[in-house]
Amino acid sequence: MSITLPQSSSPNTADPGLATLSPWALPAMLLACGLAPLLAYNLTPSATLFNQLTALVGWGFVLCGMGDGLAPRLRLSPAALALGLLMLAPALSAVFAALPLGLALASSGMLGAALLLVLAGQGLPEKARSSWLEMLCWGLLLAGLLSLLVSVVQVFAPGWADGQVIARSSIPGRAVGNLRQPNHLASLLMWACVAAVFLAESGRFKGAAGLGGRWVLPALLAGLVLAVVLSASRTGVIGVLILAAWGALDRKLSRDSKLALLITPVFLALSWWLLSLWASSSGQALGAESRLAEGAGSPSRLAIIANAWALLKANPLTGIGWGEFNLAWSMTPFPDRPIAFFDHTHNIVMQLAVELGLPLSGLVLGLLAWGLYVALRMSMRAEGADAVARRCAFMLVLMIGLHSLLEYPLWYGYFLLPTAFAFGLALGGEDDDEGMQAPHALAWPWQLGGVLMVAAALFTLSDYLRVVQIYVPSAHAASLADRIAKGQSGLLFSSQADYAAATSLPAGPEALAAARRTAHNLIDARLMMAWAKSLHATGETDQARYIVQRLREFRNASSTAWLAECEEPASPGAMRPFQCEPPQRAYAWRELR
Repeated sequence: MSITLPQSSSPNTADPGLATLSPWALPAMLLACGLAPLLAYNLTPSATLFNQLTALVGWGFVLCGMGDGLAPRLRLSPAALALGLLMLAPALSAVFAALPLGLALASSGMLGAALLLVLAGQGLPEKARSSWLEMLCWGLLLAGLLSLLVSVVQVFAPGWADGQVIARSSIPGRAVGNLRQPNHLASLLMWACVAAVFLAESGRFKGAAGLGGRWVLPALLAGLVLAVVLSASRTGVIGVLILAAWGALDRKLSRDSKLALLITPVFLALSWWLLSLWASSSGQALGAESRLAEGAGSPSRLAIIANAWALLKANPLTGIGWGEFNLAWSMTPFPDRPIAFFDHTHNIVMQLAVELGLPLSGLVLGLLAWGLYVALRMSMRAEGADAVARRCAFMLVLMIGLHSLLEYPLWYGYFLLPTAFAFGLALGGEDDDEGMQAPHALAWPWQLGGVLMVAAALFTLSDYLRVVQIYVPSAHAASLADRIAKGQSGLLFSSQADYAAATSLPAGPEALAAARRTAHNLIDARLMMAWAKSLHATGETDQARYIVQRLREFRNASSTAWLAECEEPASPGAMRPFQCEPPQRAYAWRELR
């Protein structure tokens, strides 16, 4: 049994010919791109792990469906080479920077899955490439439309959000989607807009709902742009302007699609105005108004970039190591630092530069930029339906790439994996030029890769549930110490178990060792206090005072009471608490790990 895509009367639609996909092609893509970003259910300590595992399983099924004489052929590209280099970075960090093995394996594994998808996308025959892009676009459009419904509930009927099916927004008057992050929601909505354009260009909306195809695309874009306003994401506003620029510059789009894209800023302004009227008349909060009042830019993000630049200047050749930014930044003196605990620079260029060093990051970024240039050039040279398909795949990559200059969406599997596949589709060769004969391509290596991705997701889930028992114990759970020990024995999430050990065990050698290991994952005020207490208990009081000095820079409310002990008058002859004295010397962050 197989799925053959229907013919269309649109002039931009290629004859699908032999583009017959596996029967699970569409369900797999809906799982990978539709369900993954919509899953609200989660278990502490990670709010997004289930979303990422769902994406990994879905994309594994996608690879399993690449057969039936249309399997990809292996081709190298700048993007594939860049991902191959990035796969090595976590391993190098584990060897030379003491990054815990579980964190290194998780990063390398997800990057390896992305590499497979780039290779698969760029190796597909042309007739299969268009078909798979359509499956991808249906998944993204479904995710966008359902996220629109979630956004409406979060803003207009927040009481309906139960946290299991629809996530609760932690920001009054702003939609956050089921990913619980407004900028992530905005990027998903921009992807859905691009997907809608491709489907419209392919003639899939003709006669839909009795409206006539020309009205479906504007209606979809208007709804998706409304959700962008509900998210109050400035990244989303930039995305809407990019959509309009696409409509103005791309001569190969149909007239209807160009007009629909050109009026997206009108949809944005109209939605903003209507929502402002609703907010003023109902007395309800509207996140978009408060975001506008904040003005452009973010002082915290500008400050974190400046801090990262200082770290880069101190480590220009080798960087600080993959995954080590939070530890290096938190343990380096920055009196004017942002007071939030950042584990990323919020800029992909700076992130790669500070962690990998200038030589390696320059090579990786150069390869990615080269890949984007090649994809754009190929889309400009292509004709007919192939040109539109390549442009849309390129726009998917461009949208998330620009978002990555302000955030870090590609550190999440449900953004990284679709981006990798779309990048591959945009870089795909032409059958005639490449001499590709897809029936001679072997399907089993791709299917084996898909099986391994599914198996890795299931193993990851099993390993994660060990740690869940620490934070959300069942009715007949073992003691906390036993649960922590079981979590620490896991392969991938021992760092989360180490956090529990560092912050709950009595100050001493065992808690100190756990604190040093979990510091590679994420540092917060609670961990810094526990870390300092264990250092003091083991006789390393000067290092403890250095960590307290860094803790003061964050001005975190949870440490106020502990630090306030220094303001109390000391009894005659009594020693002041260790946290009240400054360290005798400064320590490099590498000395503390």
